[in-house]
Amino acid sequence: MTSGSVKIGRVVAEMDQVRAGLPHGDGLGVFVDVRAAALNHHDLWSLRGVGLRAEQLPMILGTDAAGVTADGREVVVHGVIGSLSGGPDDEPRSLLSEKYDGTLAEQVAVPTANLVDKPTQLSFAEAACLPTAWLTAYRMLFVAGRATAGQRVLVQGAGGGVATALIALGRAGGLRVYATSRDEAKRARALELGAHDAFESGARLPVKVDAVMETVGKATWSHSIRALRPGGRIVTSGTTSGPDLDDAELTRIFFLQLSVIGSTMGTRAELASLMALLDASGARPLIDRTVPMTEARDGFAAMLSGEQFGKIVFTR
Repeated sequence: MTSGSVKIGRVVAEMDQVRAGLPHGDGLGVFVDVRAAALNHHDLWSLRGVGLRAEQLPMILGTDAAGVTADGREVVVHGVIGSLSGGPDDEPRSLLSEKYDGTLAEQVAVPTANLVDKPTQLSFAEAACLPTAWLTAYRMLFVAGRATAGQRVLVQGAGGGVATALIALGRAGGLRVYATSRDEAKRARALELGAHDAFESGARLPVKVDAVMETVGKATWSHSIRALRPGGRIVTSGTTSGPDLDDAELTRIFFLQLSVIGSTMGTRAELASLMALLDASGARPLIDRTVPMTEARDGFAAMLSGEQFGKIVFTR
């Protein structure tokens, strides 16, 4: 993970394909000296070969980074490459580490349009948590999920980066937040983070909720559907327990007129809005641990075991 390992020549050459879709004057690529990079489940899936063909290897992993440009600008890297806004409806697009080398290196190369000024009140480690997990959570709640103050929201699987972000952002946005976990200690920590109540996974809730934030998949899907009020909505952005459902609950979905909404990442503008919410509310990304980038293997092992509560961040 030295600067030599960043395949700069290939990255810059391939950016020619990106530049055509960028605003005039914003097409030049820029190199960011990485100070912190957060770990995501996307990185684990990539290690398993999901989304990467043999001819794309070797590939530097990592979708999140905060760092400094050559002129001293402190920035957060928006990891969606290849579209004007980085939005989910634009094509072509990819995440860093899918087509272009990622952030688990000393430097990462991106178009200048993918840089957002780092809030001064956030550390580099905190800022590195935002572009994937926290941006995903923000979009799930307030864009795809259309949650408004006073509504009840269930967050499944408290502990991971997206789930902890959902709890903190939901509380900051005036939602009544419920969380689930198989682990009693994680339920207690969810309450400390801002959840109004926490339940064992699969437990019957005392009330039906307006929306469920679903990142677990197979293990919690049926419970998520059954927790919704008539007309409620489930927003899904991940399947950490697997995507193959034993029962999709289709009868309940159409009979109760439930909405199933897919959501992934978010736009650069939404990243800026997320930062504004953090500034106004005082909410901060929850970091489980920081690990030197030279010991990244330990961070991957912790995520694989499911021991973390919050984000795992690699630092330099």
